[in-house]
Amino acid sequence: MTVADTKKYEVTILLPAFNEEGVIGTTIQRIRELYPEYEILVVDDGSTDQTMAEAMAAGANVWPHPYNIGNGAAIKSGLRCARGEWVVMMDADGQHQPEDIARLLAHRDRFDMVVGARTRQSETRAHRDLANWLYNKFASYVTKFKIEDLTSGFRLVRVSVAKQFLYLLPNTFSYPSTLTMAYLRSGRSVKYIPIQTRARVGKSKIKLLRDGTRFFLIITKIATLFSPFRVFLPISFSLFTTGVCYYAYTFFTQGRFTNMSALLFNTSVIIFMIGLVAEQVSQMRYDRTE
Repeated sequence: MTVADTKKYEVTILLPAFNEEGVIGTTIQRIRELYPEYEILVVDDGSTDQTMAEAMAAGANVWPHPYNIGNGAAIKSGLRCARGEWVVMMDADGQHQPEDIARLLAHRDRFDMVVGARTRQSETRAHRDLANWLYNKFASYVTKFKIEDLTSGFRLVRVSVAKQFLYLLPNTFSYPSTLTMAYLRSGRSVKYIPIQTRARVGKSKIKLLRDGTRFFLIITKIATLFSPFRVFLPISFSLFTTGVCYYAYTFFTQGRFTNMSALLFNTSVIIFMIGLVAEQVSQMRYDRTE
């Protein structure tokens, strides 16, 4: 453990890092120049290079993981160790600009979470932009709130509030999606501000197929956890409508009600009832935790 002081801060700037020795020192120096009164906390997620040494040399507090657990796990460790009342989460790879931290903090008195939403001018790849657009649309439907950047890792939260959702956060890169949907489901306010990011320094650790599939599965899981009826109801309605159409077709062409129509009707009712029960269970969970 290298976080030794007990001094309290107004703001902690949290940087999860894994093998970022080439940029972590510069990033910390830029933050220190702009915000010398804030705590800079680096969670070294089991790096095999000199990331921890570079971070400590630049003046950051460092909490090391004994081995690589995941980006989400680093965020959770950081939230547990943070000395500040507010935490700004940002990438350590040079994508996020320290100058934008002040823009997040400007909204802290009115919103529970402030998120930097990447604009089209950001240096991002087309396939990731498409994937993020799909994630944003699906999450916006589930939460009934316009989500502008579901997977952005640049965000401001109050530590005491964020800790309530630690048990929900995965150990992977999907933690921003989970945290955003958890806040919205619990009635917390979220604010998006436009930011322009740069291309990361070094090779990305996110794999399109592996992590893209994982993101979608986690978003679906979180959707069914927080707002299950928004997922189950369309499926039930689709099956019921298909059953009606198939029954009409077989009635006019064969003059009978088929087993397939009965199966579709029964399945739609079962899924509807599962969604109804899941919605009640979800509400009971929040009644107990609030």
